[in-house]
Amino acid sequence: MKYLIGEKLRFDWKVVSITILSTLLLLVDSYHRIFAEKYWDRFLLYLIIPLFITLFVFRENPREYGFSLGNWKLGIAYTLLGVLIMAPVIYFLGRGNTSMQTFYARFLIGLPWTTFLDLVGWEFFFRGWILFAYARKYGHDALWLQAVPFALVHIGKPEVETLSTIFGGFLFGWVAWRTKSFIYPFLIHWFIATFIIIVAAGVI
Repeated sequence: MKYLIGEKLRFDWKVVSITILSTLLLLVDSYHRIFAEKYWDRFLLYLIIPLFITLFVFRENPREYGFSLGNWKLGIAYTLLGVLIMAPVIYFLGRGNTSMQTFYARFLIGLPWTTFLDLVGWEFFFRGWILFAYARKYGHDALWLQAVPFALVHIGKPEVETLSTIFGGFLFGWVAWRTKSFIYPFLIHWFIATFIIIVAAGVI
């Protein structure tokens, strides 16, 4: 068995930085309110701050972290497929699950811009910043690694949703990986979040 005692530890400083910073940003989001509306907090914490760090600390192009259109033809195909698959699933869950209705109906006011601001940073954070940073070091395993914190931050939401997020996070990551862009998982996630609120509120 090989022990680390006496060995020189070598870390990828960008992977370490993103691991620490992403954890701290998630914790700040959990414990603090910066703006009156939570979606502005997430826009700042998950989009503006990571972009600032990428540009001025890492001195890299955000394109390296999926901030681009990528393979837009494939991305549009995946987005349409995701919408077609998820629409009936969301309708069934939203109409037949009391916990989903109780949790989501209150967010109806302000759609779809509230979900846009809430999720555009969220998707860049997980399917851009974390995913592509980890992919440099861990390859395809990054798809599962980024899905773990994504699932954990859903604790407190309806159980049926939270239990599915480790798999949903992986699939969102896979779409980003294949298209080299966080935009298409964002569009799918934006649809899911918006539609489930509409269904939960009994609009349709």
